[in-house]
Amino acid sequence: AKCGACGPGYATPLDAMKGDKICALKGPREEIVYLPCVYRNTGIEKPDYLATVDVDPRSPHYCQVIHRLPMPNLKDELHHSGWNACSSCFGDATKSRNHLILPSLISSRIYVVDVGTDSRAPRIHKVVEPVELFWKGNVANPHTSHCLGSGDILISCLGDPSGNGKGGFILLDGETFEVKGNWENGEKVPPLGYDFWYQPRHNVLISTEWGAPKVLAEGFDPADVARGHYGRRINVWDWSTHTYLQALDLGQGSVPLEVRFLHNPDAAEGFVGCALSSTVHRFYKTEKGDWAAEKVIEVPSKKVQGWLLPDMPGLITDILISLDDRFLYFSNGLHGDIRQYDISSTRQPKLVGQVFLGGSIAKGGPVAVVEDKELQCQPEPFVIKGKRVPGGPQMLQLSLDGKRLYVTSSLYSGWDKQFYPDLIKEGSVMLQIDVDTDRGGLKVNKNFLVDFGKEPDGPVLAHEIRYPGGDCTSDIWM
Repeated sequence: AKCGACGPGYATPLDAMKGDKICALKGPREEIVYLPCVYRNTGIEKPDYLATVDVDPRSPHYCQVIHRLPMPNLKDELHHSGWNACSSCFGDATKSRNHLILPSLISSRIYVVDVGTDSRAPRIHKVVEPVELFWKGNVANPHTSHCLGSGDILISCLGDPSGNGKGGFILLDGETFEVKGNWENGEKVPPLGYDFWYQPRHNVLISTEWGAPKVLAEGFDPADVARGHYGRRINVWDWSTHTYLQALDLGQGSVPLEVRFLHNPDAAEGFVGCALSSTVHRFYKTEKGDWAAEKVIEVPSKKVQGWLLPDMPGLITDILISLDDRFLYFSNGLHGDIRQYDISSTRQPKLVGQVFLGGSIAKGGPVAVVEDKELQCQPEPFVIKGKRVPGGPQMLQLSLDGKRLYVTSSLYSGWDKQFYPDLIKEGSVMLQIDVDTDRGGLKVNKNFLVDFGKEPDGPVLAHEIRYPGGDCTSDIWM
């Protein structure tokens, strides 16, 4: 292959780590990142926007928001994003990673953002209105967007147009961004939806479950877990026929959210983080050819006073895997720590790094820990550059070389308002963690802080992170 003869991304995950692409002129160091910023539930009547942040330490604008792209509507709840093309299209030189797909979790709009014309100043290319999803797919509340090797875009949804749970998918044309209809075939679909990952070499797509949109829209009621309104299964689909095959029940109240296959496209296993049970399960293909799951990590709850419940879970809200499939990371949004595990043995993850970045159990707060199976005392409040950071670690993104872990402190505005009211008043932050990729270990970069409490229109909630060149949670290899 010659320069220009390959498509977007990298040929393999290890090539991405090294920046080893024939067409690449520089290594994988990220210079800017994109984050959706949310005003819903903050009391500020402004539209959500896409922020472009300079993360190049050589730049005079380091750690600054250099561009804001406001959406044309209010209360969308921008949440996760994906690409029109990624490494799954590497073999197609006609494809380019030049549009960011921005589903709105609450309004059900999908914004297509042009980042190719000027990567530092994105612009809106197209708006897919909710009625398109309602009429053509009978789905709503779009969440995760992944590009496909075919060039199309697949988006998972949480529910139907009435706010009931429904684990369906919508397919967008990768050129026109028109809604083509449902991806799934047949009458059988899971009762709930959320995240997904696919692996064509094993003819499988795995999806997860959060909760019914009309139940979780404004906050969390623990009673809704017992009523069956929150998820407990990971769901197995046949990739080629688009049919629902199998449900793996992880238990009442587990709420499995982010799902990640190992990046090696030959691997027939991955991990899912369960928010409420604070467990990580390994899922894998059995010798019979079906799929199974086993619990490999459990974060014990802490007995507390001064909180919603007497037992406080860690609340695993995001997980990711390094591109070499050596380390797994996850955030405990309530306990306030990020953990790094060596997964060289996928059945026996080994904790090798941990750092506390706030959370609900920090000293001096309203919560007293009365019994703790892990810590001797409550952690200190997290302060960086003189700022005591509200909230806890939520969304994660790892640099391609695995040496820098970025984290934001907003999960979802309806839950932020309930669990971290100071976050609503002060806005979220983005932080950077230095990673020891040899022996394991995490250390906060004290020189890096993006404070979204200082935005021109008032404090805002910044969520998931994307790099223009692709990242650990959006690139899938075929």
